[in-house]
Amino acid sequence: MDRNAFGRLCIILREFGELSDGRHVSVEQQVAMFLGILAHHKKIRVVKFKYWRLGYIVSKYVHTVLRAVLKLYRTFWVVPDAVSEDCVDNRWNWFQGCLGAIDGTYINVQVPIGHKPRYRSHKGQICTNTLAACDHYMRFVYVLAGWEGKYYLCDNGYANSNGFLGPYKSVRYHLKEWGIGTEAPQNARELFNMRHSRARNIIERAFAVLKMRWGILRSACYYPLAIQTNIILACFLLDNYVRDAMPVDPVEQSIHGVDENAGINVYDDGGPVEYVENVEPTNEWSAMRDELAESMWQSYVNHGV
Repeated sequence: MDRNAFGRLCIILREFGELSDGRHVSVEQQVAMFLGILAHHKKIRVVKFKYWRLGYIVSKYVHTVLRAVLKLYRTFWVVPDAVSEDCVDNRWNWFQGCLGAIDGTYINVQVPIGHKPRYRSHKGQICTNTLAACDHYMRFVYVLAGWEGKYYLCDNGYANSNGFLGPYKSVRYHLKEWGIGTEAPQNARELFNMRHSRARNIIERAFAVLKMRWGILRSACYYPLAIQTNIILACFLLDNYVRDAMPVDPVEQSIHGVDENAGINVYDDGGPVEYVENVEPTNEWSAMRDELAESMWQSYVNHGV
């Protein structure tokens, strides 16, 4: 984050996170040490030499700032606005009423040897599967109240049911199947899947930016599991803060894996899908999806949009 965003964050943590200057360590230095560890996954022994502090002092303030950030979850989480009828973003204007996109991402963790089988993914990683939702501004959201009638875009690991609008199965879907040089949509289902994929890609981009910004999420850290979980939550909260505090996000601009014009996303690898099996699709939402797909197709055939 830039200096202005850092300064405002320190002010917020003073006023609402109850951070205060220590005897020899200011709030600004406390926050700088904490963010350095999150962003670059630095060890305590590295940070203590940089700031000329004892290791236990650095460790103390890392946990102090972590607690302060978590106290601000009501400030940093957002309640998303549904896509409106006058939306001008061509990725989203067909999905009126949509709140954003939902998906899971694997984040590596360090756990005791006896617990490793519980945390082993289908790719062999020792990780926690973190489920998240973001709005169409790439801001992560938390708990929503009164969301009936709205929905999230999800992949085909989820059932097409109340609140979750998934793509058609057995129809090409991933962005790499819609890039330059590929065949245009041939029917309503293919067109729906193409537009669904381009809109839902917002959650993939959000995860990519999150992990680029906070290096501690890219490999397992050595803290106890409860602290690792809190660090993950803090990274999500701080990512929301940065997106609101900085009009231009250099981390997002630096990610070359996402090319919106070509429709290519290196983070959408089309790998194995883990299905949610205890939620059944509903006829009502299947009919709604068919109706929306047909509307898209008629507009595409008649007007090219």
